[in-house]
Amino acid sequence: MIKQVANKPWRLAVGLMSGTSVDGIDAALVELEGLGADPKVRLLAFRNMPYPPAVREKIFALFRPENATVDKVGYMNFLLGEYFAEAALAVIQEAGVDKSTVDFIASHGQTIWHAPQADCSDGYPIRCTVQIGEGAVIAERTGIPTVSDFRVADMAAGGQGAPLVPFTEYLLYRRKEETILLQNIGGIGNMTVLPAGAPPEAVFAFDTGPGNMIIDAVISAATGGAEGFDRDGAAAARGTVCRALLEELQKDPYYTQLLPKTTGRERFGQQYTARLLNYGKEHGLSFDDLAATATELTAWSIADAYERYVLPRYQAAELIAGGGGSYNPTLMAALGRRLAPHGVQVRTQEDLGLSSDAKEAVAFALMGDRFMTGQPNALPSVTGAKRAAIMGKLSLPSPR
Repeated sequence: MIKQVANKPWRLAVGLMSGTSVDGIDAALVELEGLGADPKVRLLAFRNMPYPPAVREKIFALFRPENATVDKVGYMNFLLGEYFAEAALAVIQEAGVDKSTVDFIASHGQTIWHAPQADCSDGYPIRCTVQIGEGAVIAERTGIPTVSDFRVADMAAGGQGAPLVPFTEYLLYRRKEETILLQNIGGIGNMTVLPAGAPPEAVFAFDTGPGNMIIDAVISAATGGAEGFDRDGAAAARGTVCRALLEELQKDPYYTQLLPKTTGRERFGQQYTARLLNYGKEHGLSFDDLAATATELTAWSIADAYERYVLPRYQAAELIAGGGGSYNPTLMAALGRRLAPHGVQVRTQEDLGLSSDAKEAVAFALMGDRFMTGQPNALPSVTGAKRAAIMGKLSLPSPR
């Protein structure tokens, strides 16, 4: 089957992604053409399928290790497989495509645990990661071969299993004459650096710190869970940045950690946010002030990462932002102010005629295509792996 797909001049694929914000499942139907370093990718359809509130709460509960018992993880792995399958079928139907013409589905799943630093307590350098959303369930429900569980292969090769999207960003966005920054602002922020005319091994990327995660948590607390994000950055725009709190947050050692580095809810999740909210109560800050401060922290963390890790080596011409945070005008304005002194223009995926929402789902479709055509789909220069892995595991549907 893999050989059949590899021999086709073009392939149809569905990419599926659920990120750290747990907003829902992004599903993209794409047409892929060509092999090697210059693939052509065309987005045919995209949709986001929100999780039911009760399911979202169950996912969040798994982020706390004391709640993530084997029975709950197993149950949610299969339950999310059902939802991922539903999202894949929905985007295929929306495009008006016969599902029998879709060559494969590529699903990132939902990360519930990511431990990229090696633990050598038992004599081996153990790194681990857990994504749920069972690929076998997706394949069986859709009747389409499904590639899933990407990150573990890179970790087995000594990498951090993240970030993964820089691989596809290199293929699709690199330029000969200009150094470009690609900044995803999801729950976590991550930056990819594409030096002008650079080969793949010169690309580097890392997590900059919290993206929307803390902002979202503040808004959820302010509204009793009725709202999950700062719509149009309105709360932050009304509030005033608390400089003392901002300076305290900037002291987190993650921001000065050597590359490669990745992070997640294990560091900037519930306990971190609880400290932020408690500080607000003790010092008489409004929720709007906390939203403004969290927004400024995200903008600062991105600009600081550029100054600390990129500027000593490369002068970037442009930062292209994607992810949910790129729709937050207050955040984007703060980021623009901080990068303007360095001559870096801040733009969004939409400014380029692309889709911030679909970007990561498209990326996993392309990574799935590389798996199906027997090509590496990771950048060791980014993840720290010893070798470029062919990431993914294939699940086949039972014969119809």
